[in-house]
Amino acid sequence: MANWTLKEKSVGDMSVTIEGEEWKKAVNKAFKKLMKNLELPGFRKGSAPVSLAEKRIPAAERFLEAVNDHANEWMRNALTELNLSPITQPQLDIKDVNEDKVELVYTFTVEPEAKVGDYKALEYKVEDYAVTDEEIDSEIARMQQNYADMEVKEGEAEKGDTVNIDYKGLKDGVAFDGGTAEGYDLELGSGSFIPGFEDQLIGVKAGDEKSLNLTFPEEYQSEELAGQAVVFEVKVNEVKTKVVPELNDDFAKDLNMKDVETVEDLKKNVRERLETRKKSDAENKAQNDLMEAFAEIVEVDIPDVMIEDEVQGQINQLANQLQQYGMSLTSYLQMMGQSADDLKNTYRDQAEKTVKIRLGLEAVAKAENLEPSDEDIEKQYQEIAEQYGMEIDQVKTYISEDMIRTDVRNMKAMELLRGEKETTAE
Repeated sequence: MANWTLKEKSVGDMSVTIEGEEWKKAVNKAFKKLMKNLELPGFRKGSAPVSLAEKRIPAAERFLEAVNDHANEWMRNALTELNLSPITQPQLDIKDVNEDKVELVYTFTVEPEAKVGDYKALEYKVEDYAVTDEEIDSEIARMQQNYADMEVKEGEAEKGDTVNIDYKGLKDGVAFDGGTAEGYDLELGSGSFIPGFEDQLIGVKAGDEKSLNLTFPEEYQSEELAGQAVVFEVKVNEVKTKVVPELNDDFAKDLNMKDVETVEDLKKNVRERLETRKKSDAENKAQNDLMEAFAEIVEVDIPDVMIEDEVQGQINQLANQLQQYGMSLTSYLQMMGQSADDLKNTYRDQAEKTVKIRLGLEAVAKAENLEPSDEDIEKQYQEIAEQYGMEIDQVKTYISEDMIRTDVRNMKAMELLRGEKETTAE
């Protein structure tokens, strides 16, 4: 006999009573098991008479052994009977035990059921977007800048030119750490150095030497230099200017872009790319707005463990991204001046909203009977395999079909929300 009592935060007690013949068989089996390991003077291990074994193995020990042997089996049977799926490891408590029965209580958390408001009234609004001639010209100008050549300049350096310099920073006549370099290329006007450094180099020529009297900003990252007056001794090795290629058919061809042979082809290509980008941005914004509105009509008491799991998942994702750039999560936290707890706190609100939306989508899918087909499941496995460059069978060893089924079901729910009243913003 099994009963489920739900408490706060989706934590509940599953009471299981084992009695009668089933309990007696379990206790008898446990007694025989304990007898095999019993050692008594004058008898080989496990060969003591039952009458003596009964005196040496107390009832309480037999009961506990029976529970240890069968607790998981009884739990699985009860979960099936009550159609429950724990999301935390069940904690076992023996409420009562005697020769006739045992009463067990398994405490665990289940996934909560969300209540969703009038989701059919939500709107998916994609804002109008258009690409202007000015935007096309600006994008092409950026491409010209990327393909510009650097040429040595004989005259004075102007804003936008690049000077190759040797420099040494001195504070109170003593060189400070990080303030010295040789053969450094600095684009004037880039804002790469502290305020005033680049401005004072406008007008210099190759071979010039100049002392720059500057003051580090008060908020500078180095406490030793913040707000301090310093002198930079600078030698100009070379002045280079950027030569931007002319916009013509030859430039268009040199880009080696598919179906681009002329300036008109290039403009057409840029327009299509900008339109694709703007369309994607508009759809992403519409999707985010829809999910924000959806979250507002979802009511659910989310267990802390679900939020913690989501936070950890997001942190793991960050760690994987950092690893691709050769940085560890520990190094990242040190650079940002954060602790692990600080990072968790920054993710917590978004994690709670993510879980809330997921549970809401599950409720919509249940209400609308949105069940994925076998083809849907296989297609999702295929997409994941292609995304990560893996074989489908390998993906299936990492991701269970139940997980895929839930994800696809939620995607169908999201499609329903998006298509229920799909409109375009005026």
